[in-house]
Amino acid sequence: MENGSIVERQVMPSPSPAVRLEIVTYLSEGLKVKGLLAEPVQDGVYDGFLYLRGGIKNVGKVRPGRIVQFASEGFVVMAPFYRGNQGGEGNEDFAGEDRYDALHALTLLKNHSKVINERIHVFGFSRGGVMALFAGLLDRDVKSVVTWGGVSDMTLTYEEREDMRRMMKRVIGGTPSKYPERYHWRTPLYELEDWHAPILIIHGMHDQNVSVQHAHLLENRLLELGIKAETMYFEEYTHYFPPAVNRKVVKDLTAWMKKQ
Repeated sequence: MENGSIVERQVMPSPSPAVRLEIVTYLSEGLKVKGLLAEPVQDGVYDGFLYLRGGIKNVGKVRPGRIVQFASEGFVVMAPFYRGNQGGEGNEDFAGEDRYDALHALTLLKNHSKVINERIHVFGFSRGGVMALFAGLLDRDVKSVVTWGGVSDMTLTYEEREDMRRMMKRVIGGTPSKYPERYHWRTPLYELEDWHAPILIIHGMHDQNVSVQHAHLLENRLLELGIKAETMYFEEYTHYFPPAVNRKVVKDLTAWMKKQ
């Protein structure tokens, strides 16, 4: 069986009667990886939406309510848990080999009967931002990319997040000063010469989890390469937006995707 093939499905209770939810197990580089698949119940064909979560392990897990929120805007949504999570095989790699879990989830969406396979968008939140950039680089068919509070530089993450250093040293194998090439490889900023998809960068200016510097680095690198990024900077917010604002931003970003 090929990468992106679904090998197991389990229907989940959905918070919305209009959206069907399943936990799916799919193949990624020889591993069985799990994720959440949400699709509108109504017959029809829809744009695909790859949702790339933040955090690692139990921090920043995929939440059904969030996935249903995006599916309710008229998308078939696939949200990988990444390898080594929630019963999936392998070990999570923090924007390393697990980038292929994102890539093969795109294949899963392309093969979905309700998806218009030339209209698949990628969304990354927090650590998912770096995953979204890799997905856009690895798959030329991606229609648009949105990063929200997204990481763009792995060395900067190590410097900013003292609380994550132990985990990063364990997963990556050491510090940025000892293994600069390992952090470089996990930082898509160095590979954006080939960037092709329309991109929207969303960030709260007071974000303490992923500083706004990540957004500026990404925007500036794209501009250096002559690539226009659209941006939505929010002066008053942190990594997490108030619920009403959050809902409006979801509406705005999904409307932006559909225009691409």
